[in-house]
Amino acid sequence: QVQLVESGGGLVQAGGSLRLSCAASGGTFRSYRMGWFRQAPGKEREFVASSRWIGGNIIYADSVKGRFTISRDNAKNTVYLQMNSLKPEDTAVYYCAARPNEQYRWGYWGQGTQVTVSS
Repeated sequence: QVQLVESGGGLVQAGGSLRLSCAASGGTFRSYRMGWFRQAPGKEREFVASSRWIGGNIIYADSVKGRFTISRDNAKNTVYLQMNSLKPEDTAVYYCAARPNEQYRWGYWGQGTQVTVSS
């Protein structure tokens, strides 16, 4: 059974940086696409970034392009989201997600980690 566990959230001032981690287990992740989503209070969950575990094909939401970077460590089975130049509007619960490369549905989700950006 695939399990995803996020960590690294917290409180940061506007303009600062934060690095989120997603520890993955139970899957053949070399054939998976990994992604990050976020949900702010009162809003729908939105896509942030995604990448194949192997092969790239990296996609970013326009709202984070140039500021956020998705990456992974194969040896640690961990996906990262490096967030720079943070803005108050980045405040949300951030979720790690996964799906097989050949599927469109994001079937696996982590529990989420809170990111709060103060002005």
